[in-house]
Amino acid sequence: MLITGVLIVVLVATGALYQFIGERRGLRLHEPPGTTIDVDGQGLHVVCAGVGGPDVLFESGIAASSLSWAHVMPEIAVLTRACAYDRAGLGWSAPTRGPRTVARMLQELRGVLKHSAPTGSHVLVGHSFGAFLVCAYAARYSAEIAGLVVLDPPGEWLEITPQRRRILQGGRLLARLGGGLARVGIVRACLALLTGGAPGVPRNFVRIFGPTVALTLERLVGEVRKLPPEVHPLVQMLWCRPKCFRAMADHFDLLPELAATVAGVKTLGDISLVVVSSGDQPVEIVAGHRELAGLSSKGRHIVASRSGHWIQFDEPDLVVAAVRDLVGAWRSAHDGAGR
Repeated sequence: MLITGVLIVVLVATGALYQFIGERRGLRLHEPPGTTIDVDGQGLHVVCAGVGGPDVLFESGIAASSLSWAHVMPEIAVLTRACAYDRAGLGWSAPTRGPRTVARMLQELRGVLKHSAPTGSHVLVGHSFGAFLVCAYAARYSAEIAGLVVLDPPGEWLEITPQRRRILQGGRLLARLGGGLARVGIVRACLALLTGGAPGVPRNFVRIFGPTVALTLERLVGEVRKLPPEVHPLVQMLWCRPKCFRAMADHFDLLPELAATVAGVKTLGDISLVVVSSGDQPVEIVAGHRELAGLSSKGRHIVASRSGHWIQFDEPDLVVAAVRDLVGAWRSAHDGAGR
């Protein structure tokens, strides 16, 4: 029994050292592409390119980072100023400080816009969880919004049923477990095996948690592979860090509050709004997306017929065209200002 205990301690200590060395090396090899700004004591990583107005800011999915816009942002930066950022705890942003609330997230988003998007007129592009966040922001600060592009918002979460509450609880549990495994190097080792030609080992390990988890992670890996190859090592490096798993758990905790905030939005006035549904959504979800577009007198709904949930990966040109239309409309209304 004593020997077993000693072996466990040695293995955990070895894993923790492996994680520490690997994390330090990864951060040295893959420096953040943008800059870190301070928003009320929270360090947030922001990357921007291009000039002109209105500026465009990209808001990522529930546990995604600024890297998820790698196919889209360069095209928009040719047209106008474009920025993406990592929410607290994700990507290159600092670990979260204090309790997370929707009000805090909106405050941090506003801080990013004030620091990095100085024109004062913003086109916000949000995917999934980020789609809800930009809708909540636009409802609160409508005078600042030049347009919204909302990609596959998770409308099914507007009603938190007992089944969905159990899914959230499971997601939180897995995120916290992932954070623990990351601290002792297991996540790093699995990702190294997966990308180094031995995918069977991490896949077999993940199957311990059941077929649903295994299938979900397989799908996520497949989506990440749609990003440019040069981005893959960055995604791998970031998801070896425990803080990202803690942030994911925070986001699962916040989803009901964010969904209730969006459900309470009764109008978006005359904000130019484009809602895009993925082609694999069921009829009832698409209908909900169409209703969301109807909150604005200038709302329109599009179905990305060749896309899964990650529309910016599957049909980036469609996203670029939607943003370009809103930028052009704003400039026409303002006599070409910002060019």
